[in-house]
Amino acid sequence: MDDPTLSNQRNQSVPSTPSLNVPTTMSDSSFHLENLPSRTMHINRMINSSYNRSPSRTIYSDRFIPSRTGSNFALFDISNSPTSTEGKEDGSGTYNSLLRAALFGPDTPDKKDSLDAPACRNIFRYKTETKRSLHSLSPFGLDDSVPGISHSPVKAPRKVPRSPYKVLDAPALQDDFYLNLVDWSSNNVLAVGLGNCVYLWNACSSKVTKLCDLGIDDSVCSVSWAQHGTHLAVGTSDGEVEIWDASRCQRVRTMEGHRLRVGALAWSSSLLSSGSRDKSILQRDIRAPDDFASKLSGHKSEVCGLKWSYDNRELASGGNDNKLFVWNQLSTQPVLKYCEHTAAVKAIAWSPHLHGLLASGGGTADRCIRFWNTTTNTHLSCMDTGSQVCNLVWSKNVNELVSTHGYSQNQIIVWRYPTMSKLATLTGHTYRVLYLAISPDGQTIVTGAGDETLRFWNVFPSPKSQNTDSEIGASSFGRTTIR
Repeated sequence: MDDPTLSNQRNQSVPSTPSLNVPTTMSDSSFHLENLPSRTMHINRMINSSYNRSPSRTIYSDRFIPSRTGSNFALFDISNSPTSTEGKEDGSGTYNSLLRAALFGPDTPDKKDSLDAPACRNIFRYKTETKRSLHSLSPFGLDDSVPGISHSPVKAPRKVPRSPYKVLDAPALQDDFYLNLVDWSSNNVLAVGLGNCVYLWNACSSKVTKLCDLGIDDSVCSVSWAQHGTHLAVGTSDGEVEIWDASRCQRVRTMEGHRLRVGALAWSSSLLSSGSRDKSILQRDIRAPDDFASKLSGHKSEVCGLKWSYDNRELASGGNDNKLFVWNQLSTQPVLKYCEHTAAVKAIAWSPHLHGLLASGGGTADRCIRFWNTTTNTHLSCMDTGSQVCNLVWSKNVNELVSTHGYSQNQIIVWRYPTMSKLATLTGHTYRVLYLAISPDGQTIVTGAGDETLRFWNVFPSPKSQNTDSEIGASSFGRTTIR
């Protein structure tokens, strides 16, 4: 309990000074403001309720209780240090500001700005507030070991030219869905069947050569280059298959066996498969004297699509019976049957990137591109294109494919697989785009239509660079004739 006598004396001497609770053994004169002004003023400031800390001296305590009110950085014990009345910032504030900028970016708002933000605001939202890329999670850019994070910048979408770089007039190019009249060799020579003749166009020199003339009573229904070399197979309306040596413009042999026109051809090394309107597929070994080695039966209508897989183990065939069949090297009956298409299956393409992946396209009443896994015998997906699917070809350089279409839009579409997002839609043909071939470097396609034109498009990147032009002269635009 305080001494009343000492309290009265202190009140009389210093009416405006608060009472001091001191030991009774000490003299009141030792605490008179006039006798010890500096010490008393210091103590007075310490206990004064309106005291503001001196800017020149910091008083340390054994406890630290942070104030987290309205701060988004409370979780990290990072907050702004208050400034003194003289405007000087506490020493730890500079460190905190630098640390905040390193962790969250230079544009992170201060504590006072956060008070105006909504209470639900989250620092780690996926937004561009701090203008820092997702692959730079380390505050000092050294966190390269974070799993699952890409450290390369996102590439801009590749641009596909919307116009052909070359157009060739192709008089008498037939407007027939079931024929295959264009093919591009590994030696960069394009073969085109026009009426009853076959013409060769050298993509390097643009030289045109007439390879053969079948005569007035016959016509060309299909052409197909051997995988290597200069041999070209020609299917005729009389049901024959002729083998020509293009380097010498000389016919090597003629093989029979079909009763009706041969509209589809496909090579597998020295083995040649031919599909006909007579519903059969003949396997021919051009080294053997016999016209054919075996006959494949299964289709109930004209065979209009044939493609060997890249490993030469499986043959896919499509027919006007809306069926897609898969055969192996030894079978005479299909080992796989796919019946989901509702129109003729001419468009067939094997993926060069994934073993057993097969794409097929249906005609006018179907309009769908379907994907199959022939290894597991499963239907993977289906894409309705809105138009008759005439041809499919897969890029050798990237996981993309091209489809050409007929009724009713006559367009060419570049797809990214497996998302099947459209990279480009190319227009220009005024008839169904019935014919398609790809250049040996995998960058260029040529399309043919009943409008009697061949159009060359740069659609795929090169294996090394997406900006490299094709080797066949993509920079030169012109329109000439192939005969």
